[in-house]
Amino acid sequence: MKDILGKPMLIRVLERIKEMKTKDTLVVATTTSREDDIIVTTVREYDETIGIYRGSSHDVLDRYHKAAKKYEVDIIVRITSDDPLIDPKISDMVVEAFLENQCDYCCNNMRRTYPYGMDTEVFSVESLEKAWKEAHSADEREHVTPYMRKNPDKFKLLNVEHSTDLSRLRWTVDYEEDFEFVTKIYERLYSEERIFSMEDILDVLHKEPWLADINRIFR
Repeated sequence: MKDILGKPMLIRVLERIKEMKTKDTLVVATTTSREDDIIVTTVREYDETIGIYRGSSHDVLDRYHKAAKKYEVDIIVRITSDDPLIDPKISDMVVEAFLENQCDYCCNNMRRTYPYGMDTEVFSVESLEKAWKEAHSADEREHVTPYMRKNPDKFKLLNVEHSTDLSRLRWTVDYEEDFEFVTKIYERLYSEERIFSMEDILDVLHKEPWLADINRIFR
């Protein structure tokens, strides 16, 4: 588990999610694999109030379904652990759009206008239940929400879009170059007093455009 300025990347994600105004129960849904024992230990050492659910490593849809049942939630906000630059204000915006429009599923990446790494998905437990019962392909089971996204006749869908297309920007972590980029952003912006925003990152890239070249090859 890689560290960003002395803390595991997962904890950096959780620090940012905890700043969401619309959050309620915070749950880390991981696998039953022994190699993920470190995730459980790390989360418990960080904050014992965070829920932990362990389920299938392949059928992630089933893992989410069982986690939702265990914690008796009505709405699920899905944010992945490879997005340590996630902006809680943007995630809140997606949740608010979901609530205001009475959607079954809402996100900001069906038509991408936000940078990779700002992804937030929101869906009702009823939609999760329906997908869990009806989704059969490996892709639909592994990635949780494809069945909802591919069936607008069965689910009321909404995509939240930014006023400017920022989809060229890659702020998620899949490769070593991504991690290098994210680390440099943290070195410039991290503070214990406040959570830096997407706008703060854009300001850094305006001043130091070369930073965006670090992981440009993977776009």
